[in-house]
Amino acid sequence: MNASNNDYDTLSEAMNGLKKLGYTYEFDFKEGKLKSNDGGKEFEKHELKIIEIHRFEGMSNPDDNSILYAIHCADDSKGLLVDAYGMYADPQKTKFLEGVEILTE
Repeated sequence: MNASNNDYDTLSEAMNGLKKLGYTYEFDFKEGKLKSNDGGKEFEKHELKIIEIHRFEGMSNPDDNSILYAIHCADDSKGLLVDAYGMYADPQKTKFLEGVEILTE
């Protein structure tokens, strides 16, 4: 099942749905690499593929924009990365993600 066919209303709904599909890690961008929340894994951009992208706008504040990436790693682990977009985006994280292959079906 490709979850990109799902229309998620909220970021938390998307994260919960994707976790059920095996995207169990929560990643963060630190020191030029993607790192798992448990500290056990880290990846460079050539080791990653973006499988899905979901964008959300805040209901009460239009500046509260987030983007969720569902990522498949070279070691077959899967996880999620959340970022802001627009004026609150992390420019280093954005540049890193621009170099990651996006898979489309």
